[in-house]
Amino acid sequence: MRIKIINPNTTESMTKNIQSAGEKYASSNTEIIAVSPSTGPASIESYFDEYLAVPGVMEEILKGDHTENVDAYVIACFGDPGLYAAREITDKPVVGIAEAAITISKFIAPNFSIVSVLDRSRKMSEEVVKMHGAEGRCKSIRSTGLSVLEFDRDLKKGLNALSNTSKKAVEEDGAESILLGCAGFVSFVEDLQKELGVPVLDGVSPAVKLAEILVNMRCQTSKHLTWGFPEKKEIKGFNSITKFFKEEIK
Repeated sequence: MRIKIINPNTTESMTKNIQSAGEKYASSNTEIIAVSPSTGPASIESYFDEYLAVPGVMEEILKGDHTENVDAYVIACFGDPGLYAAREITDKPVVGIAEAAITISKFIAPNFSIVSVLDRSRKMSEEVVKMHGAEGRCKSIRSTGLSVLEFDRDLKKGLNALSNTSKKAVEEDGAESILLGCAGFVSFVEDLQKELGVPVLDGVSPAVKLAEILVNMRCQTSKHLTWGFPEKKEIKGFNSITKFFKEEIK
């Protein structure tokens, strides 16, 4: 089985950490391929960043289907950017890490809080919770005030910020589990769980396990209506996507 994890930003150090998190709980016969697109922002903290990242995600999925023999995909950004569009261009399973973390949390805690990056990103997290139908289970969304790249540059500072913010979510908001709202937080899971005494989930590892289950069950993305392949039409300015797109749409 080959699972391709797409880090929608272009920061390679983060992609390496994501690869390690994906491999940690993967089955022995699963190959994990973690990549960053050739185009896109260094980090994703705004709608502008997110929309710029989506074409690169689409290109990596089309490459996976056409040239890499990939069985399933994981989109490794907590905003799940391009998730539904990705499901339109492949019949392979595509799992978002926010979707995975929210889903797995249902089995181990009655509620959760999300701890994320900048204050401005809060609205984006609210929309992801709503997108996955989990408003009633989300106790709070708290931000650390640090950017994604600050976490990548200073792991100790990042861990302290996550720890302090997560404690407030548990003690003040009544959170019984913590979801880490950034794929760049994968290195902090074990330390935080020991310190907080409640389940802590990044989205990458759960997404890989869910992808494995879907492949083993031979599940394919429905092409009946909503997630059917896009209609044929001219696309300008995205040469690599257009190349694959023409081959994909029969």
